[in-house]
Amino acid sequence: MKALILAAGRGTRVQPITYTVPKPMIPIINRPVMEFLVDLLRLHGVRQIMVNTSYLSNEIESYFRDGSRFGVEIGYSFEGRLEDGKLIDEPVGSAGAIRKIHDHSGFFDEPFFVLCGDAIIDLDMTAFARFHQERAALASLAAMRVPKEAVSSYGIVVSDDSGRIEGFQEKPKPEDARSDLANTGIYLFQPEVLDLIPSGVTYDIGGQLFPDLVRRGLPFYAANIPFQWLDIGQVGDYCQVLHRTMMGGTPGFTFPGRELAPGIRVGPNVSFHPERCTVKPPVWIGASATIHDGATLLGPCYIGPGAEVLPGAHVEDSFVFDYTRVGSLAMLKGNVASGRYCVNGQGANVDVAQTELDWILSDARGPHGPMLELESLLADILDSGPPSGGLPSTE
Repeated sequence: MKALILAAGRGTRVQPITYTVPKPMIPIINRPVMEFLVDLLRLHGVRQIMVNTSYLSNEIESYFRDGSRFGVEIGYSFEGRLEDGKLIDEPVGSAGAIRKIHDHSGFFDEPFFVLCGDAIIDLDMTAFARFHQERAALASLAAMRVPKEAVSSYGIVVSDDSGRIEGFQEKPKPEDARSDLANTGIYLFQPEVLDLIPSGVTYDIGGQLFPDLVRRGLPFYAANIPFQWLDIGQVGDYCQVLHRTMMGGTPGFTFPGRELAPGIRVGPNVSFHPERCTVKPPVWIGASATIHDGATLLGPCYIGPGAEVLPGAHVEDSFVFDYTRVGSLAMLKGNVASGRYCVNGQGANVDVAQTELDWILSDARGPHGPMLELESLLADILDSGPPSGGLPSTE
């Protein structure tokens, strides 16, 4: 079987993280989200994968290339144009992406999966395909039961006892919901579905193709197969996925590096003396990072490759991206931080470059900020960590 991974969107609900990283490339510790999907497809016998790209397309294409190092063949369908030497992203919709690829080469000549590129899943794709075949479906989607009080966060699928889809509700109020089955963005189509997708226009799977299938009464089914679905719809979801990964709960993830002590792992070329810091596992520190004596790391805690945590800094239940310097006055609790921004689990964002807080967070490859002398002085008296009050906080 073949597959399409949808990867053209801007990921606006996960900004500012997606200002510089396309959503499928958001890192889950040391691997982008989309890599988990590629691995899953390969595991279930899919060898040819198309990826539609648009926004920051080069980030995706330069990482996955032809797919050979992942044991598959990967091709790309760019949606946009080159103007004045700059790539302009122009997505054509999820269904439009299918049509564009097929019009180019007739690629979808057998049943094919379509997956959104912003979730980690462990769905038994083989069982999903069997469900689809047994019902002679034209289209099938993987659905998941969600708590009744949470239905307003999802596209809800209404189906009969056999799984045949009768309609949809987009983020209904709990009292109005006719079902608790959520659409997970995982689909399986017969090639004949292409006949329902117009060429040369923007066309959406959920908003246009699916309602058309229901209206026509075509064989369209929801498969309720239990599986883990870690959807990165918003910044808060991302923080939860990172937290879960650090606690060992993400399917397909294995911690790299060597274990210095139980629950404390480091990559190569790390400068870190845990006995001179306050450390509580789990903690993972990427290659070439520097953790100065007197820093506090309270897990779950991830420090990315090339990052630097200065003496007196307090990092707790937080995730520090690559090449980020955490200043001695910083207190991170439940944050995702980079050299430019700091976001909490509710999505509140501080742009440190715009607010002149680069003495709290900055790029580790640049010079230390103007507070270096004060930080060094404080480090001498705060080598057990920052005091209970009076320090700038990013909570």
